[in-house]
Amino acid sequence: MVSSVVGSWANQGCPCYTTEELLAWIQERNQTLTVHVTPNRLSESTFWFYDKSTGQIVNQNHSFFQISGIRAEDEQGLEQPVILQDEIGFLGILCHEINGTLHFLMQAKIEPGNVNKIQISPTLQATKSNFTQKHGGGRPPYLDYFLHAERYRILVDQIQSEQSSRFYKKRNRNVIVYVEDEVPALPSHRWMTLGQIKRLMRCDNLVNMDTRTVLSCIPFALMEDTEERLRRYFQNQALYRSIFCPEGYTDIQRIFHGINNCKMFCKPAPRLVRLDELSGWEMDDFGIRCRKPYSFSAIYCDIEVEGREVRKWTQPLFKAEGIAVLGLYTTITDGKQKFLTRIRPEIGCFDGVELGPAVQREAVCLREENEIDRAFMAQYARRERVLYDVLLSEEGGRFYHEENRNIILETDYFEPPAGYFWADYRTLNLLAQFNNCLNIQLRNLLSLLEV
Repeated sequence: MVSSVVGSWANQGCPCYTTEELLAWIQERNQTLTVHVTPNRLSESTFWFYDKSTGQIVNQNHSFFQISGIRAEDEQGLEQPVILQDEIGFLGILCHEINGTLHFLMQAKIEPGNVNKIQISPTLQATKSNFTQKHGGGRPPYLDYFLHAERYRILVDQIQSEQSSRFYKKRNRNVIVYVEDEVPALPSHRWMTLGQIKRLMRCDNLVNMDTRTVLSCIPFALMEDTEERLRRYFQNQALYRSIFCPEGYTDIQRIFHGINNCKMFCKPAPRLVRLDELSGWEMDDFGIRCRKPYSFSAIYCDIEVEGREVRKWTQPLFKAEGIAVLGLYTTITDGKQKFLTRIRPEIGCFDGVELGPAVQREAVCLREENEIDRAFMAQYARRERVLYDVLLSEEGGRFYHEENRNIILETDYFEPPAGYFWADYRTLNLLAQFNNCLNIQLRNLLSLLEV
């Protein structure tokens, strides 16, 4: 199977559709489908309201999600609204071999917060409320493949975190299922090679966050095949060696040691508080805003979207203020490509900390930048050794027009400061096979890599 997956990664010319045909398909669907998102007053919603007994924004069914306050118990005392969504949803992709090449069934999906309407999404992208039809909508297509994945070949089945600066302990189930029998593609779906999807990731805001996180979990490090058959797919031989040439477990042991130290000795966990206890925030009928510059606010919206199980509804959305920067340094040492990562605490993180990218910089910086941040941004400003530079959207079901600039810069090797680790792709890929080790920002950056 590994040669099939790597072969698909290397294949950007698809027997089913060319990349140009896929772009034309997206453009056509954007022209024929409509989405309207209109800011509104909370008091005008018949479904959402502020529950004075709990101090949370909730809905009449107490389903989907709620908005609460959260406060960090440290010297900075960071406090903010946070999304509570206890249920675990499906992010699922079907794959199937077509004319000798592995293809992935991708969906053209509209989310209300998307900056550009349609983005390329997993085969299935559904919360538990969606697929149990709590909202009264239709049953999502292809759901049974994932509910009964044991009938097929499971390539990925991982529960992974989402944005821990916005969600409280939120996780989704990332699944890839290989199906031998032919699977018909609905008009909203197309078969693509892995190489095509990665090429489309170079287009701003085209491949959504959920697709990127699922693909980042493909367990290349656990797959076996002959060296000759795999090596021929790679133009980047340093990346090939980074994936398939193990050097023992020194890197992974050091990373686990650093993460576990943070978990053991870090400050007390943040605690949930009422929204009306957030002293630095103000709440009214139009939303929730910080009294000083902050990276997001909350707004209430009326939403109408074609092509969804439910076409009209109201909900809160977190609205981004500015564009964040997510950055990875990469270097080649001993013939292998390595990536600079950093242990990152976040206020809503399921287990306190996860391994993240070297740079994770909100548009509104709440912490002082360090030498790595400053050096990275200075090199990027000079446009030196830039390997990847693309604007990509965050989850459009809860966030309104939130984009991150995803950057990978090449650099010479240097000894990293405390809390930073150089790691090859194999190490990071192995860590991705465990729940809650790599944060979503790092997983998304790694998903950009091309052979």
